[in-house]
Amino acid sequence: MLEKTVLYFKLAAYIFDIIGQELGRAARTAWVHHRARLFGPSAPESRDRTIVIVGASFAGNRVAQLLTSCLPPNSPYKVVVIEPNTHFQFSWVLPRLCVVEGHEHKAFIPYGGNVHNNPVGVLRWIEDCVAVVTEKIVQLKGSGEAIPYDILVIATGSGVEKGLPSRVNATDKREGMELMRGMQKKVKGANTVVVVGGGAAGVEVATDAQNLYPNKKIILIHSREAVMNRFGQGLQKAALEGLLSLGVEVVLQDRLTQDTSEPGMIILKSGRKIQCDLVVDCTGQQPSSGIMSELAPTSISPSGHLRVKPTLQLADENLPNVYACGDVADTKTPNPNARSAMRQASVVAENILSVVAGGMPRYTYENNWADGVIKLTLGLTKSVTHYGDGKSELLFRGKETDEALMSAMCWSRMGQKPFEDPYMETEPDRPMDKVVA
Repeated sequence: MLEKTVLYFKLAAYIFDIIGQELGRAARTAWVHHRARLFGPSAPESRDRTIVIVGASFAGNRVAQLLTSCLPPNSPYKVVVIEPNTHFQFSWVLPRLCVVEGHEHKAFIPYGGNVHNNPVGVLRWIEDCVAVVTEKIVQLKGSGEAIPYDILVIATGSGVEKGLPSRVNATDKREGMELMRGMQKKVKGANTVVVVGGGAAGVEVATDAQNLYPNKKIILIHSREAVMNRFGQGLQKAALEGLLSLGVEVVLQDRLTQDTSEPGMIILKSGRKIQCDLVVDCTGQQPSSGIMSELAPTSISPSGHLRVKPTLQLADENLPNVYACGDVADTKTPNPNARSAMRQASVVAENILSVVAGGMPRYTYENNWADGVIKLTLGLTKSVTHYGDGKSELLFRGKETDEALMSAMCWSRMGQKPFEDPYMETEPDRPMDKVVA
């Protein structure tokens, strides 16, 4: 009981600390712009120094937001964001929206709501992929343009080769929506669905599918002793109970080994054969660090992450101007998620602002147990939120009333009105440079 009480106090302290940091950044931004209006020119003669950010999911978008709002208006620096996707992809809702029909558009949020080109010239947003990174330039894959940089931020996140339900693997919103509709159709048309992987995505797909289609046979296969094995026993138990209460068959300590020559037949390592209509793979996330393989091969760890210093500079003494944050960075974060990615982004932005002002990187990142909070859905109407510090756990059971979960809230936090998207009214062809007002 005492340990749980201590956990409540630690959680409250964490929340107040985050609020304090945000208020501090807001006050500093206001002061920077006020001071510039009083004592300096409103714009530099030229913005001839460049901060390049590769990737604009939770981490990269946050770095861009902080830099564009906190750089002094007369700074010679500009921010260039390179992002292949037309929209911010809210990956947390993908498992749900790959099962439930009619909400797939809500997973794709227009960029530009909280990252602005103000003052004019501080931001350039490029819709493209990176082909090559050298010590001086980033070369684009689509246009071939070589963009010189003074400071580089790698925020490329992680990927899944097979795509949905964990990642979209499509850069265009329309194409991504079609892929999601395709999965919805497959789930709807299958009599027996095998879900591989007992992490959050696997548990959520299995419980959603069984809840929505109670007459189907849903089988969850997980190689570990418990589902949600990276978390505490309380969440493991709650997840298993949620699966079983809906009628999902749970197979633990076994794995898919191969397909057979028999159509619709899979074989497990134990030798068990399962006849099924659909296999949904919820495993295999890997850090997207490949673009650094030529410039800094020794900075890529065996797991594929980029090795970083506590300041989140790349762990390469020859590249002090290169930073990494989010899923791609080797921060030993127990449960990488949006909260940890955005806290890392804040550290990177603070260090860059320090360098821009003539100082040194002095802010460091440390994992915080509260970043590992997770909200796990267990069917269409139930959820459990888990906090744990390795010694004790807090579980809060909830009732879900919105099929699209927290999509509307994410749109609002991205500075957009749910679910208005002018992009869907435009022609599919688009320029490579996106105008962000």
